[in-house]
Amino acid sequence: MSPDPRRSSADTPKLFRVIVPVTDIDRATRFYAGLLGIPGTRVTPGRHYFDCDGTILACFDPRADSDDFDLGPNPDHLYFAVSDLESAYARATELRAEILSPITARPWGERSFYARDPFGNKLCFVDRSTVFLGKEPFTMPS
Repeated sequence: MSPDPRRSSADTPKLFRVIVPVTDIDRATRFYAGLLGIPGTRVTPGRHYFDCDGTILACFDPRADSDDFDLGPNPDHLYFAVSDLESAYARATELRAEILSPITARPWGERSFYARDPFGNKLCFVDRSTVFLGKEPFTMPS
């Protein structure tokens, strides 16, 4: 099915929340508050929300919310665009995130680093000035 050209931008879905499964909400709150540089808000005993420029990063610990199930880490990376990549890297290192790659210029033009949080969730931080949104033509380097 092809997109309907009559749809307005108001009809375009907006991604407003992403769940990050954690097993210790207090530890997750400290980790993400330090990593993101914002305190966030405790919403329930097992949910802590961080407003990342209009999209909520929701740390969710099911057991702390009295649910009778556990969740494993997200299967793929969450991507964050930041204005100071070196500072984000330093915070991740200081917080003992598992660094999966150093800051590197990627073939598609982004400068980024990959890491894993203490709960196994994979993260990528990208220099905001190099974010590739797939809109401009991209040619693989030779």
